[in-house]
Amino acid sequence: MARKPADQSVNREDILVAAADVLQRNGYESTTMKDIAAEVNLTAASLYHHFKNKDALLLAVLEAGLDMVIDQLEPIVQSDIACNDKLRDMVRAHVVSLTKHTAVGAAMVFEIRALMHEDNNAVKGRTRRDADYFARRDAFFARRDYFESLFRQVVQEGIDRGAFRPVDVPIFTKTLLGAHNWVGVWYRDGGRLDGQQIADMMADTFLRSLVVL
Repeated sequence: MARKPADQSVNREDILVAAADVLQRNGYESTTMKDIAAEVNLTAASLYHHFKNKDALLLAVLEAGLDMVIDQLEPIVQSDIACNDKLRDMVRAHVVSLTKHTAVGAAMVFEIRALMHEDNNAVKGRTRRDADYFARRDAFFARRDYFESLFRQVVQEGIDRGAFRPVDVPIFTKTLLGAHNWVGVWYRDGGRLDGQQIADMMADTFLRSLVVL
């Protein structure tokens, strides 16, 4: 089958899903733009038409995954339901999303290191396009902090209202999210439990450690 030329329209979401899948199989260092292009039957030139390089494509994968979850969490946090129900719904939303997009979840665990190790100081003397990339990368990490803050906010709210026992909120939240993130690494579709069942079990486990009886 012939590869699609660079000027042919292509679905951005398909490219991001393909990139996440290839990164999960090969790892960041071993993955090439040619590998990702082949996954969606594109020429390498066509892929470069959409994304400057592998770093930019990885960042786009991570941005899309994070934004998708935040869009689900914000209405829960802003709702008037009880704190324990908020936290339960947030755990469910995050974990189920990870089971539906395991490759993106795995990238959040393993491939994010490729972004973290880049040097901001390298922007000096480089092109404006490179500088824009670093600014976008920093914005991604700020948004990731915001994502974590949503969970912190609900845990602290529960403590303030006497619904949750006092805990170290930052440590508890990082422990919670650390457990969530690894679901994208070990979950296999068609296994003993589906995503919703796993999410419910994880929510029960963490809420038992928090809820004041």
